[in-house]
Amino acid sequence: MNPNAKYDVVVFGATGFTGRLVAEYLNQTYGNGKDVNWAMAGRSAEKLAEVRDLIGAPEDTPLIVADIADPASIADMAKLAKCVLTTVGPYTHYGEPLVKACVENGTDYVDLCGEVLFMRDMIGKYEDEAKKSGARIVFSCGFDSIPFDLGVQFLQEEAVKKFGAPCPRVRGRMRAMQGTLSGGTAASGAATMEAVQNDKSLFMPLIDPFSLAGGFTGPEQPGGNEVLFDEALDLWVAPFMMAVINSKNVHRSNALMGHAYGEDFVYDEMMIGGAGDAGKAAAEAAASAQFGTDTSGKVPKPGEGPSKEEREAGFFDLMVHGTSADGGTLSVTVTGDKDPGYGSTSKMISEAALCLVQDKTDVPGGIYTTAPAMGAALRQRLIDHAGLTFTVDS
Repeated sequence: MNPNAKYDVVVFGATGFTGRLVAEYLNQTYGNGKDVNWAMAGRSAEKLAEVRDLIGAPEDTPLIVADIADPASIADMAKLAKCVLTTVGPYTHYGEPLVKACVENGTDYVDLCGEVLFMRDMIGKYEDEAKKSGARIVFSCGFDSIPFDLGVQFLQEEAVKKFGAPCPRVRGRMRAMQGTLSGGTAASGAATMEAVQNDKSLFMPLIDPFSLAGGFTGPEQPGGNEVLFDEALDLWVAPFMMAVINSKNVHRSNALMGHAYGEDFVYDEMMIGGAGDAGKAAAEAAASAQFGTDTSGKVPKPGEGPSKEEREAGFFDLMVHGTSADGGTLSVTVTGDKDPGYGSTSKMISEAALCLVQDKTDVPGGIYTTAPAMGAALRQRLIDHAGLTFTVDS
């Protein structure tokens, strides 16, 4: 963490849709200057001032002009912050200059990245330097992948209490969710697909569940790419579009924590359809809604998003189910009280940034996922402030 920083958190991309929600959350929850000293950053001072006034932030809220196209301005911003919170994606296109600046200045960094190839590239380029400079770089601090990463960690903590050991087989099962896929997520997916089309050798790390696990290769993992009957739960389940990134982050967490879940750990994520024929039909419909042609036109563009009413009406409900080595079972539930892609995500990333600079100052430099970097401390923040729950199922 940058010891000479002027601000606890700098929100980079504050004039974008999600960045504005982050700034609004920080202003409403923490004010400015008392509990948290934060600033807004973006390319235009005029637009930053407009957003500041729109969200009702004080007139003296610091505004920082910084542009990815101007490396000096990015370096200057990094020098001012204990942690830079960035919503400026796709990170494949706009992420590296900021990662580089934060690493060089010992500044913490959190983002909303769901771009496997970008993360893999940044780990290869900057992990050693981050360890030396003290910068803590934490990717995927939104719906990608906090509920899943911290949910698995929570389940395994409870499994150790109940069984004396972690569960070697864990299933992430999305019970229900309501909310629009974020425009940034869609743009990130498009950027990843473009990279693969330009370089076919990138396809294997994109589908390898251990591509972020630092060279470790564990047991074969479920494909999760078709509707199937989950015998452990007696339910029909469908592929889940977020699994491709979440599962890799969970395996990276396991590796970074010295294989706390075991080297034989098997994990997958799917959406629950239900029981019987109706459950099968629901699973097929869920698969079609995520991967079929009927999603056309429903995804907002980057910088756009749902109305406040739509965000307030959104939610998610995730079950994480574990099976012990001797066949015992345990499940936990993770819920969020806003739409996952915007309302909950803006709160999650805000609390992740604050957790790093206020609660986890002893964590050494490196490139992390949320479970090994922040773990239970972030989980408690999300419960206390961000509308998430983590509960053991009865």
